[in-house]
Amino acid sequence: MRGIVKSMRGFGLAALVASAPAGAQVTLNASSWVPPGHPITATMLAPFCADIEKATAARVKCNILPKAPVGAVQTFDGVKDGLMDLSFVTHGYTPGRFALTDAPEFPFMGDTAEATAVAYQRIYERMLAGANEHRDVVLLSVFTHGPGQMYNTKRAISALKDLDGLKIRVGGGLVNEITKNLGAVPMLKPAPESYELLSTGVADGLFFPKESPLSFKLVPLIKHVTYVPGGLYNVSFAWIANQTKWNQIPESDRKAIQPLLGEALARRSGQAWDAADAKGEAAVREAKIPIVIASAQFRAEIKAKTEPLEREWIEKKAKPMGVDGAAVLKALRAEIAVLQKK
Repeated sequence: MRGIVKSMRGFGLAALVASAPAGAQVTLNASSWVPPGHPITATMLAPFCADIEKATAARVKCNILPKAPVGAVQTFDGVKDGLMDLSFVTHGYTPGRFALTDAPEFPFMGDTAEATAVAYQRIYERMLAGANEHRDVVLLSVFTHGPGQMYNTKRAISALKDLDGLKIRVGGGLVNEITKNLGAVPMLKPAPESYELLSTGVADGLFFPKESPLSFKLVPLIKHVTYVPGGLYNVSFAWIANQTKWNQIPESDRKAIQPLLGEALARRSGQAWDAADAKGEAAVREAKIPIVIASAQFRAEIKAKTEPLEREWIEKKAKPMGVDGAAVLKALRAEIAVLQKK
C-alpha cells in the first residue's frame, strides 16, 4: 500500500478530514450496473464490501442496492452527486471526460487482467494521478478487464479484411478508435445492452473480454470467435466513492480501509476477472463455437493499423496535460511484463 499512501493527494484522499466521531456507524450505498451474477458485482464488489465491514469492525458497512439508481453512462455523476456512495465506472462511456485513462487500452498490453490492472494502478499513481481527472469523487482504484477479444454472428475473422463493414458493439474509449482503424463500424453501447443488440441483428458482433459471453448470456447467439494473444484492447475502469459520504467515515476507519484500496483493489479486481475469463472461455468451448487464434500476420496487421493511435494519444491527449505519454506507455508495458513473469 506504499503507493496509495504516497499519492493520497492525487486520489483526493488528503482533503478528507475526519468529520464523524469515532465509533460512528456509516453505511455506504453501493451500486453496480451489471447483473448480480457478473464478476464485478459478485466477486469484486461484494467481497470488497465484506472486507470493509471486517476492517472497521462493522462500523462501516455497504448496502449493495438491488438496482442501480442510474445507468452506466451516468454513474460517475451519480456518485459525485450522491445518488449512490460507491460504484465503478467505465472511463470510455463518457467520451471527452477522461484522456489519460486510454493508457492501458492499446492492443497487446497483456494476457491477464491481474497483471494489467496492477501495473495500471502502479503507473497511474506514479505518473497520472497528478492530473486529477477524477476530481469531485474519491478514487479508490483503477483497473482493467481481461484482454479484449472478437465475437460475431457473421463470419470467421482471421485477417483484417474479415472485419470490413461489420457493426461491432464496443464500450467506448480507445476501442472505438481501434475498431474504426480496423475497418469495422463501432457502436458505442453499454455492456448490458449487448444481448438485445446481437439478438435483433442491430450489431453483427462484439468486442468483449472472455467472461462476457457467459456473463451476458451471449453464448447461444455467437457463431464465431477470434482470440487475440495479448488482447485486441483493454478497457479502463475505476472504483470511486462519493466524497461527502467518504468524509463521514471517521479517520481511524478510513485508515483501516486504506490497505484494501489502490493496488490491493486493482489486484482483487484483476484476479476476479481472470477467473471469470476462464469460465467464459470454457463456456464458449463447451458450446463448440468455432475459435480462431489470431495469427502473427493478423496481429501485425492490427499493430500497423493501430500504432497511429498511440502517437495521437501521446501528442494530442497526454502532452497537453503535461504528461509524457511515451514514457507512460513504456513504463506500463514494462510493469505488465514483470508482473506476468511472476
